[in-house]
Amino acid sequence: MPVRERIQQWRFKNAADEAVVSLIVAATHIEQAAESVFERHGITGDQYNVLRILRGVHPAGHPRCEVARRMINPSPDVTRMLDRLLRRGLVARVRDSADRRLSVATITRAGLALLARVDPELESVQETMTAMLTPAQLRRLARLCDALVP
Repeated sequence: MPVRERIQQWRFKNAADEAVVSLIVAATHIEQAAESVFERHGITGDQYNVLRILRGVHPAGHPRCEVARRMINPSPDVTRMLDRLLRRGLVARVRDSADRRLSVATITRAGLALLARVDPELESVQETMTAMLTPAQLRRLARLCDALVP
């Protein structure tokens, strides 16, 4: 269903207004579908993002500030989020050997196992959501989104 019909808005101020509203509606639709996957596994989208970031550097880890810098949705709550993941055994913290004041978060086996269960479901959602687009259109969409972010 076209965005105009979905939100019952037939006129926009200009092309930028229509494009931004359409992008927000599409992003919200995709985010809600992804959140349902995360909820089934007892995590939030932000927690998934932290685990994904830490998986990317496994077996090494990142200090909190680097995790925060790489987050899709910037959050001032990264410390508490890491604490919750730590309590669930999904991440571990160790002191940095070069700077003992710094703790480094690493993903645990349990965290990797959780991602191994979540990823196929998330990939299925992504494939379903983008099935009507060709690979070339998907690459173009990614480039257009890149152009919007400074």
